[in-house]
Amino acid sequence: MILIIIAFIVGFGMAYSIGANDVANSMSTAVGAKAITPKQAVIIASILEFLGAVLFGSHVTKTIAKGIVNLEQINDTNYILVGAFSALIAATIWILFATHWGMPVSTTHSIVGGMVGFGIAAGGLNVINWITLLKIVITWITSPLIGGAFAYVVFKFISWSILHRKHPAKAAKIVAPILLGITFYTIGV
Repeated sequence: MILIIIAFIVGFGMAYSIGANDVANSMSTAVGAKAITPKQAVIIASILEFLGAVLFGSHVTKTIAKGIVNLEQINDTNYILVGAFSALIAATIWILFATHWGMPVSTTHSIVGGMVGFGIAAGGLNVINWITLLKIVITWITSPLIGGAFAYVVFKFISWSILHRKHPAKAAKIVAPILLGITFYTIGV
């Protein structure tokens, strides 16, 4: 029972730190532009964070829990339990600290780093699955590059198809539904 209470407290702390960091990053522009109120931002973020955890959380959790550290190479199961808690606590503290001081920080980077640290402390360098870690790090590098390239192409397309037309409002009524359809299709796939 005490373990469940500790897990709840640590999980709540991590959820709080994610909310303090990630939600502020994604909602600050809309709130600052007065497109939505802070209350609306909290409601929207709560729904989206919950859906993200429910729909995609198991894949991420599996990678974090079993992909980075070869748990079979750690003989004592207590090490695994304490190590996972340590990684979660360390990531929570770091994210809260960095968010408080306005430092750019990633929750994913933090928990992956915590798991690597726990793995090395518990079993040495051989316990880390370096191929999986390399794949994760490569996505950290390629995601912003690919996102930037897509943003450039989409902006140029919007600029050409809407903003530089004789009647931008008419053009927007034609192009915007197509872009929204592509966006929803991409998210759904």
